[in-house]
Amino acid sequence: MTSTRISAASASALGSIAFIGGGNMARSLVGGLVALGVAPRSIRVAEPGGHARDALAADFAIDVFADNTEAVRGAPIWVLAVKPQFLRQVCEGLAPIAREQRPLVISIAAGITSVQLARWLDAGGVGEPDLAIVRCMPNTPAMLGAGVTGLFATAQVDARGREQAESLLSSAGATVWIDDEAKMDAVTAVSGSGPAYVFLLAEAMEAAAKAEGLADEAARTLVLQTVLGAARMLTESGEAPADLRRRVTSPGGTTQAAIETFEAGGLQALVAKAIGNATERGRELSAAND
Repeated sequence: MTSTRISAASASALGSIAFIGGGNMARSLVGGLVALGVAPRSIRVAEPGGHARDALAADFAIDVFADNTEAVRGAPIWVLAVKPQFLRQVCEGLAPIAREQRPLVISIAAGITSVQLARWLDAGGVGEPDLAIVRCMPNTPAMLGAGVTGLFATAQVDARGREQAESLLSSAGATVWIDDEAKMDAVTAVSGSGPAYVFLLAEAMEAAAKAEGLADEAARTLVLQTVLGAARMLTESGEAPADLRRRVTSPGGTTQAAIETFEAGGLQALVAKAIGNATERGRELSAAND
């Protein structure tokens, strides 16, 4: 299980890629690929919204389509970037072409398993297709090129397919391979939903700062730069979070007073419960959309 960024040369060798869905995450990946040198004309996006299609074409000079089948025709890599509740319908509509082309299928839909994808992409066929499927969970900082994506590959994905999936997703941040698909719901709970937890903490800190009498602008700047600086220390120092926390917590000081309050309130247990509930919700999404 490794965290990786891929070179521009690897990304530019991906070949033709078809995105089904042109929302924020697809835009982030498209933008990252183009920035790494992937030829815009090798990227196709199927998006039902006319304004979204026009914006994608204008911003990235890529080919856009209203029809999914037109976008995927001849493309060896498909990226399924639609909401989970719509994915079954989309896959069943693409099933005949999937059986014909046998693409590498990359899904970024939360809670939808590779088994479900394989079954839906064989709608009307004979048994499950022997398709190469990579299930992924990126997060919203991908829009800034600072995301992280957990990836799981089925047994049908060869070394080349893994490299292609990693190249594509790493255009928007780091990648981490997960060996057990059952753990992908935990990936969703930790990193997929994780930015919202940080935003909630920042929101609470800002409100508390204002309650202590700080002006709105001062409170916001202090909180945002604190979060940014702490994140950089975590990622750049290579030290464990606990070690960094202890370093800034002087005995009997102000930080210790705050930390003791968090601990007395059961912060660690609350975080564990929150991530556990998010993980379970991921499993429920899978069952609800089956």
